[in-house]
Amino acid sequence: MKWTSEDLSKYIQAKEYIDTAIVPLVGFQMNADNKIEKDAFQREVLSIYTNEIERELSGRILLAPNYNYIKTKDLSEEVTRLNIWIEHINEQPFSNIFLLTFDNQWKKQEKNLEGELLWFPSIENNNLKSEETVRTIRSQVNQISELIRTYW
Repeated sequence: MKWTSEDLSKYIQAKEYIDTAIVPLVGFQMNADNKIEKDAFQREVLSIYTNEIERELSGRILLAPNYNYIKTKDLSEEVTRLNIWIEHINEQPFSNIFLLTFDNQWKKQEKNLEGELLWFPSIENNNLKSEETVRTIRSQVNQISELIRTYW
């Protein structure tokens, strides 16, 4: 289920069956012109990943709103802020909370997070319609979905 009024209405009716939340971690930086386009592309790809995972695991997961943050070398302040988000999300009966990201800086903070971090390497192609990109996304979505199922 997605973070839409229609899906949330269904969630409220069936929340005892929906035990997993997915939080996309979306970083951006406006101080580097050469990285703005890459960040935007990564956000687009992450959106495709999370929507495909939600579709594949429909009925068991809630796709939370994106967690947006400014990319920095030290994410310790963001860890505190993100853990507050997770604490808030945990007010619902979720057994699992997965944090999805392309930003490898989160790996350094993984042990401090209250959710399960799923990091995967970014796609550099910049062409969402290329066969290679579509195959890569499909393969990774299948792997991520299978990993999430192992937590159930």
